Amino acid sequence: MSSLQDQLLKAGLIDAKKAKQTKKEKAKQAKGQRKSAQPHIDETKEAAKRALAEKAERDRQLNAERDALAQQKAIQAQIKQLISLNKLPKDGDIAYNFKDGTTIKKVHVSQKLVDQLSRGQLAIAKLDNGYEVVPAVVAEKIAMRDASFVVAQVVKTAEVEAEDDPYADYAIPDDLMW
Repeated sequence: MSSLQDQLLKAGLIDAKKAKQTKKEKAKQAKGQRKSAQPHIDETKEAAKRALAEKAERDRQLNAERDALAQQKAIQAQIKQLISLNKLPKDGDIAYNFKDGTTIKKVHVSQKLVDQLSRGQLAIAKLDNGYEVVPAVVAEKIAMRDASFVVAQVVKTAEVEAEDDPYADYAIPDDLMW
């Protein structure tokens, strides 16, 4: 059976030139369909996806920074609250000198507070532009949050306690029974 094109040529309805031209057009269409069968990558969609991913990453970073800043402010508020709730009255006439960074500062306190400061039972903490005397337990809690707020605290060492022991020269017998 012959094609429709051959039949039209024999009948004289179309000429050979016209038949050749339609054949070329069909071949071009078939070739175009074969090419489109391959996956077509849309660059604009890919660029949009990349832009969304980059924006999401930037947003995550900004949120993390914002959260860190809020956490830092909350810690500072906790420290200020600890200091203001646990500060001891500084009404005294004895100047207690301590070191804050590279400068020497002083606080006027009573003799009882000076003794407790030198034994390590109390510490000095920075509150805004001033200094407050707080118990050592509170100073440790403050130092766990931010050590820069605890300005002066005497730390007890084992050597100091050993020097105060009057029985340090005497050996304890191994066979001692209690």
